[in-house]
Amino acid sequence: MKALIQRVKKVSLSVKEREARFIGQVSQGLLVFIGVEESDSLDDLDFLVDKIVNLRIFEDDQGKMNLSIKDKNFEIMCIPNFTLAASVRKGRRPSFDKAAVPQKGREFFDLFCSKIKEAGLSSVEGVFGAEMIIEAVSYGPVNIILDSNIRRQC
Repeated sequence: MKALIQRVKKVSLSVKEREARFIGQVSQGLLVFIGVEESDSLDDLDFLVDKIVNLRIFEDDQGKMNLSIKDKNFEIMCIPNFTLAASVRKGRRPSFDKAAVPQKGREFFDLFCSKIKEAGLSSVEGVFGAEMIIEAVSYGPVNIILDSNIRRQC
């Protein structure tokens, strides 16, 4: 599994249908894009949830990145994003061969969101398979890419 994490001052989400339908917003916290690959397991999912919830990327009183989203009691917006599974190793068009089939992707995304809530965080979730409009105000900027494969390399 892969996650692209962005620290934000605010972010809002709408789903594009005939007209944009507002889904929700986060005032301060994290915008997290989640990509599920076919080879991913529940261990990968648990690894990412734990990393994201406890990642110390918010400043403490001394201005050092020492606090997690949980410490700050900020919010999180989770967006399903199969394009994170893209490979551009060959050619110029991304290949999505490693991306999970939609059923598995939806199942893992829903479970990811449930586990984020179980960790005590307030969250807004994107709509799986929908075209979304995301308006974010970055803070930092702080952007981090997490890949659950790193736990196998340690």
